[in-house]
Amino acid sequence: MKEATVVVQKPRFAFHAGLQQLLAFGSLILLVIVFSIASSNFFHFSNIVGILLSTAVIGVLALGSTFVIVTGGIDLSVGTVMTLSAVMTGVFISMWGLPVPIGIIGGLLTGALCGFLSGFTIARLGIPPFIATLAMMMIAKGLALVISGTKPIYFTDYEVFMEISLGSVLGDLIPGFDIPNAVLIFFVVAIIGSIVLSRTIIGRYNFAIGSNEEATRLSGVNVRNWKIVIYTITGVFTGIAGVLMASRLNSAQPSLGMGYELEAIAAVVIGGTSLSGGKGTIVGTVIGALIMSVLTNGLRILSVPQEWQTVVVGLVILLAVYGDILRRRKS
Repeated sequence: MKEATVVVQKPRFAFHAGLQQLLAFGSLILLVIVFSIASSNFFHFSNIVGILLSTAVIGVLALGSTFVIVTGGIDLSVGTVMTLSAVMTGVFISMWGLPVPIGIIGGLLTGALCGFLSGFTIARLGIPPFIATLAMMMIAKGLALVISGTKPIYFTDYEVFMEISLGSVLGDLIPGFDIPNAVLIFFVVAIIGSIVLSRTIIGRYNFAIGSNEEATRLSGVNVRNWKIVIYTITGVFTGIAGVLMASRLNSAQPSLGMGYELEAIAAVVIGGTSLSGGKGTIVGTVIGALIMSVLTNGLRILSVPQEWQTVVVGLVILLAVYGDILRRRKS
Protein backbone atom coordinates (compact mmCIF):
# COMPACT_ATOMS: atom_id res chain seq x y z
CA MET A 1 0.00 0.00 0.00
CA LYS A 2 2.79 2.41 0.91
CA GLU A 3 4.67 1.84 -2.35
CA ALA A 4 1.48 2.28 -4.39
CA THR A 5 0.85 5.65 -2.78
CA VAL A 6 4.34 6.84 -3.68
CA VAL A 7 3.97 5.74 -7.29
CA VAL A 8 0.65 7.53 -7.72
CA GLN A 9 1.64 10.82 -6.06
CA LYS A 10 5.15 11.30 -7.31
CA PRO A 11 4.33 12.41 -10.92
CA ARG A 12 1.82 14.93 -9.62
CA PHE A 13 4.32 16.34 -7.15
CA ALA A 14 7.03 16.47 -9.80
CA PHE A 15 4.72 18.43 -12.12
CA HIS A 16 3.79 21.00 -9.47
CA ALA A 17 7.38 21.31 -8.24
CA GLY A 18 8.69 21.77 -11.78
CA LEU A 19 6.04 24.37 -12.57
CA GLN A 20 6.76 26.33 -9.38
CA GLN A 21 10.51 26.24 -10.04
CA LEU A 22 9.90 27.51 -13.56
CA LEU A 23 7.73 30.37 -12.29
CA ALA A 24 10.29 31.27 -9.61
CA PHE A 25 13.14 31.18 -12.12
CA GLY A 26 11.12 33.32 -14.52
CA SER A 27 10.52 35.84 -11.73
CA LEU A 28 14.25 35.92 -10.99
CA ILE A 29 15.10 36.60 -14.64
CA LEU A 30 12.43 39.29 -14.81
CA LEU A 31 13.83 41.05 -11.74
CA VAL A 32 17.34 40.96 -13.19
CA ILE A 33 16.12 42.44 -16.48
CA VAL A 34 14.08 45.19 -14.79
CA PHE A 35 16.90 46.27 -12.46
CA SER A 36 19.46 46.09 -15.28
CA ILE A 37 17.34 48.48 -17.34
CA ALA A 38 16.65 50.75 -14.36
CA SER A 39 20.33 51.03 -13.38
CA SER A 40 23.47 50.52 -15.44
CA ASN A 41 25.35 49.61 -12.25
CA PHE A 42 23.24 46.57 -11.49
CA PHE A 43 24.82 44.14 -13.93
CA HIS A 44 28.42 45.02 -13.10
CA PHE A 45 30.52 42.03 -12.10
CA SER A 46 31.25 43.48 -8.66
CA ASN A 47 27.54 43.98 -7.96
CA ILE A 48 26.68 40.45 -9.10
CA VAL A 49 29.38 39.11 -6.78
CA GLY A 50 27.90 41.23 -3.99
CA ILE A 51 24.46 39.71 -4.63
CA LEU A 52 25.86 36.19 -4.55
CA LEU A 53 27.80 36.93 -1.37
CA SER A 54 24.73 38.31 0.38
CA THR A 55 22.79 35.24 -0.77
CA ALA A 56 25.25 32.81 0.81
CA VAL A 57 24.27 33.20 4.48
CA ILE A 58 20.51 33.58 3.97
CA GLY A 59 20.67 30.82 1.36
CA VAL A 60 22.30 28.32 3.74
CA LEU A 61 19.72 29.18 6.41
CA ALA A 62 16.97 28.68 3.84
CA LEU A 63 18.39 25.31 2.79
CA GLY A 64 18.19 24.10 6.38
CA SER A 65 14.70 25.55 6.81
CA THR A 66 13.54 23.63 3.74
CA PHE A 67 13.96 20.32 5.55
CA VAL A 68 11.79 21.44 8.47
CA ILE A 69 9.11 23.14 6.37
CA VAL A 70 8.76 20.06 4.16
CA THR A 71 7.71 18.15 7.30
CA GLY A 72 4.99 20.75 7.88
CA GLY A 73 6.96 22.32 10.75
CA ILE A 74 8.70 25.65 11.19
CA ASP A 75 11.95 26.83 12.77
CA LEU A 76 11.95 30.41 14.02
CA SER A 77 15.30 30.00 15.76
CA VAL A 78 17.64 29.74 12.77
CA GLY A 79 18.64 33.43 12.91
CA THR A 80 19.66 33.55 16.57
CA VAL A 81 21.10 30.02 16.55
CA MET A 82 23.27 31.21 13.64
CA THR A 83 24.47 34.04 15.90
CA LEU A 84 25.11 31.68 18.80
CA SER A 85 27.09 29.38 16.49
CA ALA A 86 29.19 32.34 15.34
CA VAL A 87 29.78 33.41 18.95
CA MET A 88 30.83 29.90 19.99
CA THR A 89 33.18 29.73 17.01
CA GLY A 90 34.71 32.98 18.27
CA VAL A 91 35.00 31.60 21.79
CA PHE A 92 36.75 28.44 20.61
CA ILE A 93 39.17 30.22 18.28
CA SER A 94 39.78 33.71 19.70
CA MET A 95 39.24 33.16 23.42
CA TRP A 96 40.38 29.58 23.93
CA GLY A 97 43.04 29.61 21.22
CA LEU A 98 41.92 26.34 19.63
CA PRO A 99 42.90 25.61 16.00
CA VAL A 100 40.61 27.15 13.41
CA PRO A 101 39.26 23.78 12.14
CA ILE A 102 38.35 22.77 15.71
CA GLY A 103 36.62 26.10 16.25
CA ILE A 104 34.61 25.65 13.05
CA ILE A 105 33.54 22.15 14.11
CA GLY A 106 32.54 23.62 17.48
CA GLY A 107 30.34 26.17 15.71
CA LEU A 108 28.68 23.48 13.62
CA LEU A 109 28.09 21.31 16.67
CA THR A 110 26.52 24.27 18.46
CA GLY A 111 23.99 24.61 15.66
CA ALA A 112 23.40 20.85 15.61
CA LEU A 113 22.82 20.78 19.37
CA CYS A 114 20.26 23.59 19.19
CA GLY A 115 18.50 21.80 16.33
CA PHE A 116 18.50 18.57 18.32
CA LEU A 117 16.99 20.28 21.36
CA SER A 118 14.28 21.90 19.23
CA GLY A 119 13.49 18.57 17.61
CA PHE A 120 13.42 16.82 20.99
CA THR A 121 10.98 19.31 22.52
CA ILE A 122 8.74 19.02 19.47
CA ALA A 123 8.87 15.26 18.96
CA ARG A 124 9.18 13.99 22.54
CA LEU A 125 7.50 16.68 24.62
CA GLY A 126 4.75 17.43 22.10
CA ILE A 127 5.35 21.18 22.05
CA PRO A 128 4.17 22.81 18.77
CA PRO A 129 7.06 23.74 16.45
CA PHE A 130 6.15 27.43 16.51
CA ILE A 131 6.38 27.61 20.31
CA ALA A 132 9.39 25.30 20.66
CA THR A 133 11.50 27.15 18.12
CA LEU A 134 10.31 30.54 19.39
CA ALA A 135 11.63 29.53 22.80
CA MET A 136 14.90 28.34 21.24
CA MET A 137 15.16 31.66 19.40
CA MET A 138 15.04 33.56 22.69
CA ILE A 139 17.37 31.12 24.46
CA ALA A 140 19.97 31.33 21.68
CA LYS A 141 19.74 35.12 21.60
CA GLY A 142 20.25 35.34 25.35
CA LEU A 143 23.13 32.85 25.41
CA ALA A 144 24.91 34.67 22.59
CA LEU A 145 24.77 37.91 24.57
CA VAL A 146 25.76 36.29 27.87
CA ILE A 147 28.66 34.25 26.49
CA SER A 148 30.09 37.17 24.51
CA GLY A 149 29.51 39.70 27.27
CA THR A 150 27.35 41.64 24.77
CA LYS A 151 30.56 42.54 22.89
CA PRO A 152 31.76 41.42 19.44
CA ILE A 153 34.42 38.72 19.31
CA TYR A 154 37.04 39.53 16.67
CA PHE A 155 39.23 37.21 14.61
CA THR A 156 41.93 39.81 13.90
CA ASP A 157 44.78 37.36 14.48
CA TYR A 158 43.27 34.67 12.28
CA GLU A 159 43.41 35.83 8.68
CA VAL A 160 42.85 32.28 7.47
CA PHE A 161 39.41 32.35 9.10
CA MET A 162 38.36 35.39 7.07
CA GLU A 163 39.43 33.55 3.91
CA ILE A 164 36.65 31.02 4.48
CA SER A 165 34.08 33.54 3.23
CA LEU A 166 36.00 36.33 1.51
CA GLY A 167 38.88 34.39 -0.03
CA SER A 168 38.59 33.14 -3.58
CA VAL A 169 39.81 29.73 -4.62
CA LEU A 170 38.45 30.34 -8.11
CA GLY A 171 40.22 33.69 -8.28
CA ASP A 172 43.52 31.96 -7.52
CA LEU A 173 42.89 29.42 -10.28
CA ILE A 174 41.32 31.82 -12.80
CA PRO A 175 42.69 35.39 -12.53
CA GLY A 176 39.90 37.97 -12.55
CA PHE A 177 37.22 35.45 -11.62
CA ASP A 178 37.08 36.45 -7.95
CA ILE A 179 34.03 34.60 -6.69
CA PRO A 180 34.12 34.51 -2.87
CA ASN A 181 34.47 31.12 -1.21
CA ALA A 182 31.22 31.70 0.67
CA VAL A 183 29.35 31.50 -2.64
CA LEU A 184 31.05 28.21 -3.52
CA ILE A 185 30.27 26.83 -0.07
CA PHE A 186 26.62 27.82 -0.51
CA PHE A 187 26.29 25.95 -3.81
CA VAL A 188 28.20 22.92 -2.52
CA VAL A 189 25.93 22.79 0.53
CA ALA A 190 22.93 23.15 -1.79
CA ILE A 191 24.09 20.16 -3.86
CA ILE A 192 24.57 18.09 -0.72
CA GLY A 193 21.17 19.17 0.60
CA SER A 194 19.52 18.29 -2.69
CA ILE A 195 21.04 14.81 -2.64
CA VAL A 196 19.98 14.23 0.96
CA LEU A 197 16.43 15.46 0.34
CA SER A 198 15.84 13.62 -2.92
CA ARG A 199 18.09 10.56 -2.84
CA THR A 200 18.25 9.31 0.75
CA ILE A 201 15.94 7.69 3.28
CA ILE A 202 16.03 10.94 5.28
CA GLY A 203 14.47 12.78 2.36
CA ARG A 204 11.86 10.08 1.76
CA TYR A 205 10.74 10.14 5.39
CA ASN A 206 10.89 13.93 5.33
CA PHE A 207 8.31 14.10 2.55
CA ALA A 208 6.28 11.26 4.04
CA ILE A 209 5.96 13.02 7.40
CA GLY A 210 4.94 16.26 5.69
CA SER A 211 2.41 14.55 3.42
CA ASN A 212 0.68 12.49 6.10
CA GLU A 213 2.35 12.14 9.48
CA GLU A 214 -0.21 9.74 10.94
CA ALA A 215 -0.09 7.40 7.94
CA THR A 216 3.70 7.44 8.10
CA ARG A 217 3.60 6.52 11.78
CA LEU A 218 1.12 3.70 11.17
CA SER A 219 3.37 2.30 8.45
CA GLY A 220 6.01 1.58 11.09
CA VAL A 221 8.22 4.68 10.79
CA ASN A 222 9.45 6.16 14.07
CA VAL A 223 8.25 9.66 13.24
CA ARG A 224 9.44 11.21 16.49
CA ASN A 225 13.04 10.08 16.03
CA TRP A 226 13.10 11.18 12.41
CA LYS A 227 11.78 14.62 13.36
CA ILE A 228 14.69 14.98 15.78
CA VAL A 229 17.09 13.99 13.00
CA ILE A 230 15.55 16.51 10.60
CA TYR A 231 15.72 19.40 13.08
CA THR A 232 19.31 18.45 13.88
CA ILE A 233 20.17 18.60 10.17
CA THR A 234 18.61 22.06 10.04
CA GLY A 235 20.82 22.98 13.00
CA VAL A 236 23.93 21.88 11.11
CA PHE A 237 22.98 24.14 8.19
CA THR A 238 22.43 26.95 10.67
CA GLY A 239 25.89 26.34 12.16
CA ILE A 240 27.41 26.58 8.68
CA ALA A 241 25.64 29.92 8.17
CA GLY A 242 27.02 31.12 11.51
CA VAL A 243 30.59 30.28 10.52
CA LEU A 244 30.13 31.99 7.14
CA MET A 245 28.69 35.10 8.79
CA ALA A 246 31.51 35.30 11.35
CA SER A 247 34.10 34.83 8.63
CA ARG A 248 32.51 37.44 6.39
CA LEU A 249 32.41 40.06 9.19
CA ASN A 250 35.71 38.81 10.67
CA SER A 251 33.87 38.90 13.99
CA ALA A 252 31.02 37.30 15.89
CA GLN A 253 28.35 39.94 16.46
CA PRO A 254 26.05 38.79 19.30
CA SER A 255 23.36 41.36 18.47
CA LEU A 256 22.79 40.04 14.94
CA GLY A 257 20.41 37.28 13.95
CA MET A 258 16.88 38.52 14.61
CA GLY A 259 14.97 38.75 11.35
CA TYR A 260 17.14 36.35 9.39
CA GLU A 261 14.68 33.54 10.04
CA LEU A 262 11.92 35.44 8.25
CA GLU A 263 14.06 36.01 5.17
CA ALA A 264 15.04 32.34 5.15
CA ILE A 265 11.42 31.19 5.43
CA ALA A 266 10.44 33.66 2.70
CA ALA A 267 13.11 32.26 0.38
CA VAL A 268 11.84 28.73 1.01
CA VAL A 269 8.21 29.65 0.30
CA ILE A 270 9.07 31.73 -2.77
CA GLY A 271 10.96 28.71 -4.08
CA GLY A 272 7.81 26.60 -3.97
CA THR A 273 8.02 24.70 -0.69
CA SER A 274 4.55 24.40 0.81
CA LEU A 275 4.03 25.62 4.37
CA SER A 276 1.58 22.75 4.85
CA GLY A 277 4.40 20.27 4.22
CA GLY A 278 4.99 17.43 1.78
CA LYS A 279 6.27 19.55 -1.11
CA GLY A 280 9.53 21.36 -1.75
CA THR A 281 12.89 21.28 -3.50
CA ILE A 282 16.36 22.55 -2.77
CA VAL A 283 16.63 24.03 -6.27
CA GLY A 284 13.50 26.07 -5.62
CA THR A 285 14.96 27.33 -2.34
CA VAL A 286 18.18 28.42 -4.07
CA ILE A 287 16.12 30.36 -6.61
CA GLY A 288 14.02 31.87 -3.80
CA ALA A 289 17.14 33.01 -1.94
CA LEU A 290 18.50 34.61 -5.11
CA ILE A 291 15.19 36.40 -5.68
CA MET A 292 15.33 37.87 -2.16
CA SER A 293 18.92 39.07 -2.65
CA VAL A 294 18.32 40.49 -6.14
CA LEU A 295 15.22 42.33 -4.94
CA THR A 296 17.00 43.86 -1.94
CA ASN A 297 20.08 44.79 -3.96
CA GLY A 298 18.07 46.27 -6.82
CA LEU A 299 15.98 48.44 -4.49
CA ARG A 300 19.15 49.63 -2.76
CA ILE A 301 20.80 50.55 -6.08
CA LEU A 302 17.67 52.51 -7.04
CA SER A 303 18.05 54.43 -3.76
CA VAL A 304 14.72 53.23 -2.42
CA PRO A 305 14.58 54.18 1.29
CA GLN A 306 15.26 51.33 3.73
CA GLU A 307 11.76 51.49 5.20
CA TRP A 308 10.18 51.04 1.76
CA GLN A 309 12.54 48.17 0.99
CA THR A 310 11.12 46.43 4.05
CA VAL A 311 7.58 47.10 2.82
CA VAL A 312 8.32 45.63 -0.60
CA VAL A 313 9.95 42.52 0.87
CA GLY A 314 6.93 42.08 3.15
CA LEU A 315 4.58 42.28 0.17
CA VAL A 316 6.64 39.68 -1.69
CA ILE A 317 6.39 37.33 1.29
CA LEU A 318 2.64 37.90 1.44
CA LEU A 319 2.25 37.12 -2.26
CA ALA A 320 4.41 34.00 -1.93
CA VAL A 321 2.30 32.63 0.94
CA TYR A 322 -0.92 33.47 -0.91
CA GLY A 323 0.44 31.65 -3.95
CA ASP A 324 1.10 28.63 -1.74
CA ILE A 325 -2.52 28.75 -0.52
CA LEU A 326 -3.80 28.84 -4.10
CA ARG A 327 -1.63 25.86 -5.05
CA ARG A 328 -2.98 23.85 -2.12
CA ARG A 329 -6.57 24.67 -3.10
CA LYS A 330 -5.97 23.48 -6.66
CA SER A 331 -4.34 20.30 -5.33
